[in-house]
Amino acid sequence: MKINQIICITIAIVLACQLAYAQSEGLTSSPYSLYGLGVINQTSIGKFNSLGYSGIGIKSPYELNNLNPANYALIPQHSFLYDIGVTGEFNNYSNTSTSEEKSTVNFSNIAFGFRITDNLGAGITIIPYSDVGYSLLGVNTNIEGSTETFESNITGLGGLNDIKLNVGYSIIPKLRLGISASFLFGSIDETESFIYNSTTFESTEKTNYSGARLGFGLQFDVNENITIGSTVQLPTSLNGSLKRSVNKTLLGTEISVEDESSDNVSDFKLPLELGFGMSIKPIEAVTFSADYKKNFWTDTNQTENIGSYQDQDIYAFGLEYLKDPNSYKYGQRISYRLGYNYDNGYLAIGDKKIEGYNLTAGIGIPASRGSHSMINLSYSYGSKGLLQNVLIKEKYHLVTLNLSLEDIWFVKKKVY
Repeated sequence: MKINQIICITIAIVLACQLAYAQSEGLTSSPYSLYGLGVINQTSIGKFNSLGYSGIGIKSPYELNNLNPANYALIPQHSFLYDIGVTGEFNNYSNTSTSEEKSTVNFSNIAFGFRITDNLGAGITIIPYSDVGYSLLGVNTNIEGSTETFESNITGLGGLNDIKLNVGYSIIPKLRLGISASFLFGSIDETESFIYNSTTFESTEKTNYSGARLGFGLQFDVNENITIGSTVQLPTSLNGSLKRSVNKTLLGTEISVEDESSDNVSDFKLPLELGFGMSIKPIEAVTFSADYKKNFWTDTNQTENIGSYQDQDIYAFGLEYLKDPNSYKYGQRISYRLGYNYDNGYLAIGDKKIEGYNLTAGIGIPASRGSHSMINLSYSYGSKGLLQNVLIKEKYHLVTLNLSLEDIWFVKKKVY
Protein backbone atom coordinates (compact mmCIF):
# COMPACT_ATOMS: atom_id res chain seq x y z
CA MET A 1 0.00 0.00 0.00
CA LYS A 2 1.34 3.44 -0.91
CA ILE A 3 2.39 5.92 1.76
CA ASN A 4 -0.10 8.51 0.49
CA GLN A 5 -2.91 5.92 0.74
CA ILE A 6 -1.99 5.24 4.37
CA ILE A 7 -1.96 8.98 5.03
CA CYS A 8 -5.40 9.38 3.43
CA ILE A 9 -6.91 6.62 5.61
CA THR A 10 -5.32 8.11 8.74
CA ILE A 11 -6.68 11.57 7.94
CA ALA A 12 -10.16 10.13 7.30
CA ILE A 13 -10.17 8.33 10.67
CA VAL A 14 -9.00 11.44 12.53
CA LEU A 15 -11.59 13.63 10.84
CA ALA A 16 -14.31 11.07 11.55
CA CYS A 17 -13.48 11.30 15.25
CA GLN A 18 -13.50 15.09 15.00
CA LEU A 19 -16.92 15.02 13.31
CA ALA A 20 -18.39 12.87 16.08
CA TYR A 21 -16.88 15.16 18.72
CA ALA A 22 -18.11 18.27 16.89
CA GLN A 23 -21.69 17.25 17.57
CA SER A 24 -21.13 18.15 21.21
CA GLU A 25 -20.05 21.63 20.09
CA GLY A 26 -23.20 22.24 18.02
CA LEU A 27 -23.41 22.15 14.22
CA THR A 28 -26.45 24.43 14.10
CA SER A 29 -27.93 27.37 15.93
CA SER A 30 -31.51 26.90 14.74
CA PRO A 31 -34.23 27.46 17.37
CA TYR A 32 -36.16 24.61 15.70
CA SER A 33 -33.48 22.21 16.94
CA LEU A 34 -35.28 22.46 20.30
CA TYR A 35 -37.72 19.76 19.18
CA GLY A 36 -37.21 16.00 19.01
CA LEU A 37 -33.74 14.94 17.87
CA GLY A 38 -33.04 18.43 16.54
CA VAL A 39 -32.91 19.63 12.94
CA ILE A 40 -32.80 16.64 10.56
CA ASN A 41 -29.86 17.03 8.19
CA GLN A 42 -30.77 17.11 4.48
CA THR A 43 -27.37 17.87 3.02
CA SER A 44 -25.47 15.19 1.13
CA ILE A 45 -21.84 14.95 0.04
CA GLY A 46 -19.78 16.16 -2.91
CA LYS A 47 -21.50 17.81 -5.84
CA PHE A 48 -25.02 16.84 -4.73
CA ASN A 49 -25.08 19.71 -2.21
CA SER A 50 -25.29 22.16 -5.12
CA LEU A 51 -27.96 20.20 -7.02
CA GLY A 52 -30.77 20.96 -4.59
CA TYR A 53 -29.76 17.80 -2.66
CA SER A 54 -31.11 15.67 -5.51
CA GLY A 55 -29.34 12.56 -6.78
CA ILE A 56 -31.37 9.37 -6.29
CA GLY A 57 -31.40 8.85 -10.06
CA ILE A 58 -27.97 10.28 -10.89
CA LYS A 59 -25.47 7.84 -12.37
CA SER A 60 -22.03 8.87 -11.08
CA PRO A 61 -19.18 6.32 -11.34
CA TYR A 62 -16.45 8.67 -10.06
CA GLU A 63 -18.45 10.46 -7.34
CA LEU A 64 -19.75 9.04 -4.09
CA ASN A 65 -23.55 9.22 -4.03
CA ASN A 66 -24.84 8.87 -0.48
CA LEU A 67 -28.44 9.31 -1.66
CA ASN A 68 -28.64 5.87 -3.30
CA PRO A 69 -26.51 2.85 -2.26
CA ALA A 70 -27.08 1.21 -5.68
CA ASN A 71 -24.71 3.75 -7.25
CA TYR A 72 -21.74 2.19 -5.40
CA ALA A 73 -21.84 -0.65 -7.94
CA LEU A 74 -20.41 1.79 -10.51
CA ILE A 75 -17.12 2.50 -8.69
CA PRO A 76 -14.39 1.61 -11.22
CA GLN A 77 -11.86 -1.14 -10.61
CA HIS A 78 -8.73 0.00 -8.72
CA SER A 79 -10.35 3.34 -7.84
CA PHE A 80 -10.59 4.46 -4.23
CA LEU A 81 -12.93 7.44 -3.82
CA TYR A 82 -13.12 9.62 -0.74
CA ASP A 83 -14.87 12.84 0.19
CA ILE A 84 -14.14 15.23 3.04
CA GLY A 85 -16.45 18.17 3.67
CA VAL A 86 -16.53 21.29 5.80
CA THR A 87 -19.46 23.67 6.08
CA GLY A 88 -20.10 27.20 7.30
CA GLU A 89 -23.56 28.53 8.12
CA PHE A 90 -24.73 32.09 8.74
CA ASN A 91 -28.23 32.39 10.25
CA ASN A 92 -30.68 35.20 10.81
CA TYR A 93 -33.67 34.63 13.14
CA SER A 94 -36.58 37.01 13.55
CA ASN A 95 -39.99 37.12 15.17
CA THR A 96 -42.61 39.84 15.31
CA SER A 97 -40.43 42.06 17.53
CA THR A 98 -36.72 41.15 17.40
CA SER A 99 -34.04 39.55 15.23
CA GLU A 100 -30.74 37.79 15.91
CA GLU A 101 -27.76 36.57 13.89
CA LYS A 102 -25.46 33.59 14.48
CA SER A 103 -22.86 31.60 12.57
CA THR A 104 -21.29 28.13 12.86
CA VAL A 105 -18.42 26.33 11.10
CA ASN A 106 -17.68 22.60 11.28
CA PHE A 107 -16.94 19.38 9.43
CA SER A 108 -19.91 18.08 7.43
CA ASN A 109 -18.95 14.59 6.25
CA ILE A 110 -16.34 11.89 5.85
CA ALA A 111 -16.88 9.27 3.12
CA PHE A 112 -15.00 6.72 1.06
CA GLY A 113 -15.83 3.99 -1.43
CA PHE A 114 -14.08 1.25 -3.41
CA ARG A 115 -14.66 -1.69 -5.77
CA ILE A 116 -14.73 -5.11 -4.05
CA THR A 117 -15.02 -7.32 -7.12
CA ASP A 118 -16.70 -7.28 -10.53
CA ASN A 119 -20.07 -5.48 -10.34
CA LEU A 120 -19.76 -5.04 -6.55
CA GLY A 121 -18.77 -1.84 -4.75
CA ALA A 122 -19.01 -0.55 -1.20
CA GLY A 123 -18.31 2.46 0.95
CA ILE A 124 -18.76 4.08 4.34
CA THR A 125 -20.06 7.57 5.09
CA ILE A 126 -20.18 9.49 8.35
CA ILE A 127 -22.51 12.48 8.43
CA PRO A 128 -24.61 14.29 11.05
CA TYR A 129 -28.15 12.87 11.10
CA SER A 130 -29.52 15.67 13.28
CA ASP A 131 -28.15 18.84 14.86
CA VAL A 132 -29.05 20.58 18.13
CA GLY A 133 -27.82 24.05 19.05
CA TYR A 134 -30.32 26.44 20.66
CA SER A 135 -30.26 29.12 23.35
CA LEU A 136 -33.33 30.49 25.13
CA LEU A 137 -32.33 33.45 27.29
CA GLY A 138 -34.47 35.34 29.79
CA VAL A 139 -37.38 32.88 29.95
CA ASN A 140 -39.87 34.16 32.54
CA THR A 141 -41.55 31.61 34.83
CA ASN A 142 -44.10 32.18 37.59
CA ILE A 143 -43.28 30.93 41.09
CA GLU A 144 -46.09 28.58 42.13
CA GLY A 145 -48.39 30.12 44.74
CA SER A 146 -46.89 33.58 44.22
CA THR A 147 -47.13 36.54 41.84
CA GLU A 148 -43.33 36.67 41.60
CA THR A 149 -41.37 35.43 38.58
CA PHE A 150 -37.80 34.41 37.87
CA GLU A 151 -35.73 34.34 34.68
CA SER A 152 -33.94 31.24 33.40
CA ASN A 153 -31.55 30.48 30.56
CA ILE A 154 -31.88 27.23 28.58
CA THR A 155 -29.28 25.89 26.16
CA GLY A 156 -29.09 22.71 24.13
CA LEU A 157 -26.18 21.17 22.24
CA GLY A 158 -25.48 17.91 20.46
CA GLY A 159 -27.19 15.75 17.88
CA LEU A 160 -26.90 12.34 16.26
CA ASN A 161 -24.28 10.93 13.89
CA ASP A 162 -25.02 8.46 11.11
CA ILE A 163 -22.36 5.88 10.21
CA LYS A 164 -23.62 4.15 7.07
CA LEU A 165 -22.30 1.16 5.17
CA ASN A 166 -23.39 1.21 1.51
CA VAL A 167 -23.12 -1.79 -0.83
CA GLY A 168 -24.12 -1.77 -4.51
CA TYR A 169 -24.30 -4.63 -7.02
CA SER A 170 -24.95 -4.62 -10.77
CA ILE A 171 -27.28 -7.50 -11.70
CA ILE A 172 -27.04 -6.55 -15.36
CA PRO A 173 -25.22 -3.54 -16.86
CA LYS A 174 -28.40 -1.44 -16.76
CA LEU A 175 -29.76 -2.49 -13.37
CA ARG A 176 -28.13 -1.88 -9.98
CA LEU A 177 -29.36 -2.77 -6.49
CA GLY A 178 -28.07 -1.46 -3.21
CA ILE A 179 -28.38 -1.94 0.53
CA SER A 180 -27.37 0.38 3.36
CA ALA A 181 -26.96 -0.29 7.06
CA SER A 182 -26.86 2.70 9.40
CA PHE A 183 -25.80 2.97 13.00
CA LEU A 184 -27.13 6.15 14.59
CA PHE A 185 -25.78 7.41 17.88
CA GLY A 186 -25.30 10.62 19.79
CA SER A 187 -26.40 12.71 22.73
CA ILE A 188 -28.32 15.91 23.44
CA ASP A 189 -27.30 18.07 26.40
CA GLU A 190 -29.81 20.55 27.86
CA THR A 191 -28.84 22.94 30.64
CA GLU A 192 -31.25 25.23 32.48
CA SER A 193 -29.96 27.77 34.99
CA PHE A 194 -31.61 30.56 36.95
CA ILE A 195 -30.86 32.92 39.82
CA TYR A 196 -33.36 33.79 42.53
CA ASN A 197 -32.24 36.22 45.22
CA SER A 198 -28.73 35.00 46.09
CA THR A 199 -29.31 31.39 45.08
CA THR A 200 -28.30 29.85 41.74
CA PHE A 201 -29.82 26.63 40.42
CA GLU A 202 -28.53 24.64 37.45
CA SER A 203 -30.19 21.56 36.01
CA THR A 204 -28.38 19.42 33.43
CA GLU A 205 -29.93 16.63 31.37
CA LYS A 206 -28.02 14.44 28.93
CA THR A 207 -30.06 12.16 26.69
CA ASN A 208 -28.23 9.44 24.75
CA TYR A 209 -29.78 7.78 21.69
CA SER A 210 -28.61 4.82 19.62
CA GLY A 211 -30.08 2.42 17.07
CA ALA A 212 -29.69 0.75 13.68
CA ARG A 213 -31.55 1.16 10.41
CA LEU A 214 -31.70 -0.61 7.04
CA GLY A 215 -32.23 0.92 3.64
CA PHE A 216 -32.42 -0.24 0.02
CA GLY A 217 -31.81 1.39 -3.35
CA LEU A 218 -32.28 0.76 -7.06
CA GLN A 219 -31.02 2.40 -10.24
CA PHE A 220 -32.02 1.52 -13.80
CA ASP A 221 -30.63 3.00 -17.01
CA VAL A 222 -33.56 3.44 -19.38
CA ASN A 223 -31.02 4.36 -22.06
CA GLU A 224 -27.69 6.18 -22.24
CA ASN A 225 -29.33 9.50 -21.37
CA ILE A 226 -32.03 8.59 -18.81
CA THR A 227 -31.59 6.91 -15.41
CA ILE A 228 -34.31 6.33 -12.80
CA GLY A 229 -33.88 5.36 -9.16
CA SER A 230 -35.70 4.65 -5.93
CA THR A 231 -34.82 4.25 -2.25
CA VAL A 232 -36.45 2.89 0.89
CA GLN A 233 -35.47 3.60 4.51
CA LEU A 234 -37.21 1.22 6.89
CA PRO A 235 -38.80 2.57 10.09
CA THR A 236 -36.91 2.00 13.34
CA SER A 237 -36.80 3.04 17.00
CA LEU A 238 -33.85 4.65 18.72
CA ASN A 239 -33.24 3.61 22.30
CA GLY A 240 -32.84 6.48 24.75
CA SER A 241 -31.39 6.91 28.23
CA LEU A 242 -31.31 10.01 30.41
CA LYS A 243 -28.79 11.28 32.95
CA ARG A 244 -29.83 14.19 35.16
CA SER A 245 -28.13 16.29 37.80
CA VAL A 246 -29.19 19.41 39.74
CA ASN A 247 -26.82 21.72 41.60
CA LYS A 248 -27.50 24.71 43.85
CA THR A 249 -25.06 27.45 44.75
CA LEU A 250 -25.76 29.35 47.99
CA LEU A 251 -23.39 32.10 49.17
CA GLY A 252 -20.62 30.71 46.98
CA THR A 253 -21.04 27.12 48.19
CA GLU A 254 -22.15 24.49 45.67
CA ILE A 255 -24.59 21.86 46.89
CA SER A 256 -25.69 18.81 44.91
CA VAL A 257 -29.50 18.71 45.15
CA GLU A 258 -29.89 15.62 42.98
CA ASP A 259 -27.09 13.21 42.17
CA GLU A 260 -26.58 12.19 38.60
CA SER A 261 -29.04 9.44 37.83
CA SER A 262 -29.94 7.32 34.84
CA ASP A 263 -33.51 6.95 33.63
CA ASN A 264 -35.02 5.35 30.57
CA VAL A 265 -36.76 7.70 28.16
CA SER A 266 -39.26 6.91 25.47
CA ASP A 267 -37.81 5.50 22.26
CA PHE A 268 -37.71 7.97 19.38
CA LYS A 269 -39.29 6.52 16.24
CA LEU A 270 -37.96 7.19 12.76
CA PRO A 271 -40.49 6.79 9.94
CA LEU A 272 -40.69 4.80 6.73
CA GLU A 273 -39.05 6.90 3.99
CA LEU A 274 -39.59 6.43 0.26
CA GLY A 275 -37.64 8.21 -2.46
CA PHE A 276 -37.90 8.40 -6.25
CA GLY A 277 -35.57 10.14 -8.65
CA MET A 278 -34.48 10.47 -12.25
CA SER A 279 -31.77 12.13 -14.30
CA ILE A 280 -31.94 13.18 -17.95
CA LYS A 281 -29.25 14.35 -20.35
CA PRO A 282 -31.13 16.32 -23.04
CA ILE A 283 -27.74 17.16 -24.56
CA GLU A 284 -24.29 15.76 -23.82
CA ALA A 285 -23.15 18.70 -21.66
CA VAL A 286 -26.31 19.08 -19.53
CA THR A 287 -27.76 16.83 -16.83
CA PHE A 288 -31.14 17.49 -15.18
CA SER A 289 -32.14 15.66 -11.99
CA ALA A 290 -35.36 15.51 -9.98
CA ASP A 291 -36.22 13.72 -6.69
CA TYR A 292 -39.33 13.22 -4.60
CA LYS A 293 -39.24 11.88 -1.03
CA LYS A 294 -42.12 10.93 1.26
CA ASN A 295 -41.47 10.45 4.99
CA PHE A 296 -44.38 8.91 6.93
CA TRP A 297 -43.98 10.69 10.28
CA THR A 298 -47.71 10.51 11.09
CA ASP A 299 -47.46 6.74 11.51
CA THR A 300 -44.95 7.18 14.35
CA ASN A 301 -47.71 8.69 16.56
CA GLN A 302 -45.25 11.07 18.23
CA THR A 303 -45.97 14.50 19.63
CA GLU A 304 -44.06 17.41 21.16
CA ASN A 305 -45.25 19.68 23.98
CA ILE A 306 -46.51 22.25 21.47
CA GLY A 307 -46.63 20.25 18.26
CA SER A 308 -46.95 16.93 16.48
CA TYR A 309 -45.16 15.02 13.74
CA GLN A 310 -46.86 14.84 10.35
CA ASP A 311 -46.05 13.32 6.96
CA GLN A 312 -43.30 15.12 5.08
CA ASP A 313 -42.89 15.76 1.34
CA ILE A 314 -39.54 16.85 -0.15
CA TYR A 315 -39.04 17.97 -3.77
CA ALA A 316 -35.52 18.45 -5.16
CA PHE A 317 -34.27 19.58 -8.58
CA GLY A 318 -30.76 19.99 -9.98
CA LEU A 319 -29.07 21.14 -13.19
CA GLU A 320 -25.40 20.56 -14.09
CA TYR A 321 -23.42 21.86 -17.07
CA LEU A 322 -20.09 20.23 -17.96
CA LYS A 323 -18.85 20.92 -21.48
CA ASP A 324 -16.22 18.18 -21.80
CA PRO A 325 -14.65 16.27 -18.85
CA ASN A 326 -11.84 15.00 -21.10
CA SER A 327 -10.94 18.27 -22.77
CA TYR A 328 -7.37 19.60 -22.79
CA LYS A 329 -8.84 23.04 -22.05
CA TYR A 330 -9.16 23.51 -18.31
CA GLY A 331 -12.23 25.76 -18.53
CA GLN A 332 -14.22 23.09 -20.38
CA ARG A 333 -13.68 20.60 -17.52
CA ILE A 334 -15.27 22.87 -14.88
CA SER A 335 -18.81 21.92 -13.77
CA TYR A 336 -21.50 24.54 -13.09
CA ARG A 337 -24.55 23.59 -10.99
CA LEU A 338 -27.90 24.96 -9.83
CA GLY A 339 -30.63 23.47 -7.66
CA TYR A 340 -33.85 23.96 -5.72
CA ASN A 341 -35.27 22.08 -2.75
CA TYR A 342 -38.69 22.42 -1.10
CA ASP A 343 -39.59 20.70 2.19
CA ASN A 344 -43.13 21.04 3.55
CA GLY A 345 -41.91 20.02 7.01
CA TYR A 346 -42.47 17.18 9.46
CA LEU A 347 -43.29 19.19 12.61
CA ALA A 348 -46.58 21.04 13.02
CA ILE A 349 -46.84 23.71 15.71
CA GLY A 350 -50.28 25.20 16.27
CA ASP A 351 -51.54 23.49 13.09
CA LYS A 352 -48.79 25.24 11.08
CA LYS A 353 -46.11 23.03 9.54
CA ILE A 354 -42.53 24.30 9.63
CA GLU A 355 -41.85 24.34 5.89
CA GLY A 356 -38.72 25.56 4.17
CA TYR A 357 -36.87 25.85 0.88
CA ASN A 358 -33.29 26.06 -0.46
CA LEU A 359 -31.79 27.66 -3.55
CA THR A 360 -28.41 26.13 -4.33
CA ALA A 361 -25.52 26.84 -6.68
CA GLY A 362 -22.05 25.42 -7.02
CA ILE A 363 -18.97 24.76 -9.06
CA GLY A 364 -16.77 21.71 -9.52
CA ILE A 365 -13.09 22.48 -10.07
CA PRO A 366 -11.00 19.58 -11.45
CA ALA A 367 -7.76 18.88 -9.62
CA SER A 368 -5.93 17.60 -12.72
CA ARG A 369 -6.67 16.24 -16.17
CA GLY A 370 -5.46 12.72 -15.43
CA SER A 371 -7.68 12.29 -12.37
CA HIS A 372 -11.38 12.50 -11.55
CA SER A 373 -10.64 14.39 -8.32
CA MET A 374 -12.73 17.52 -7.85
CA ILE A 375 -12.94 20.47 -5.49
CA ASN A 376 -16.68 21.02 -5.04
CA LEU A 377 -17.83 24.38 -3.71
CA SER A 378 -21.55 24.75 -2.92
CA TYR A 379 -23.70 27.65 -1.75
CA SER A 380 -27.25 27.46 -0.43
CA TYR A 381 -29.71 30.15 0.58
CA GLY A 382 -32.59 28.84 2.64
CA SER A 383 -35.61 29.91 4.64
CA LYS A 384 -37.69 28.10 7.25
CA GLY A 385 -40.63 28.90 9.54
CA LEU A 386 -43.18 31.72 9.79
CA LEU A 387 -43.49 35.11 11.43
CA GLN A 388 -46.60 34.17 13.37
CA ASN A 389 -47.39 33.83 17.08
CA VAL A 390 -44.59 31.80 18.73
CA LEU A 391 -43.04 30.79 15.40
CA ILE A 392 -39.73 32.20 14.19
CA LYS A 393 -38.59 33.01 10.67
CA GLU A 394 -35.14 31.55 9.96
CA LYS A 395 -33.01 32.57 6.97
CA TYR A 396 -29.58 31.13 6.39
CA HIS A 397 -26.60 31.08 4.04
CA LEU A 398 -24.73 27.78 3.84
CA VAL A 399 -21.33 27.31 2.19
CA THR A 400 -19.92 23.79 1.81
CA LEU A 401 -16.46 22.80 0.60
CA ASN A 402 -15.97 19.16 -0.40
CA LEU A 403 -12.71 17.56 -1.47
CA SER A 404 -13.98 14.75 -3.70
CA LEU A 405 -10.84 12.81 -4.51
CA GLU A 406 -9.84 9.69 -6.43
CA ASP A 407 -6.81 7.51 -5.80
CA ILE A 408 -5.64 4.46 -7.73
CA TRP A 409 -5.06 1.37 -5.57
CA PHE A 410 -3.77 -2.16 -5.99
CA VAL A 411 -2.19 -1.63 -9.39
CA LYS A 412 1.06 -3.51 -9.89
CA LYS A 413 3.88 -1.54 -11.41
CA LYS A 414 5.33 -2.95 -14.60
CA VAL A 415 9.08 -2.99 -15.12
CA TYR A 416 10.28 -2.97 -18.69
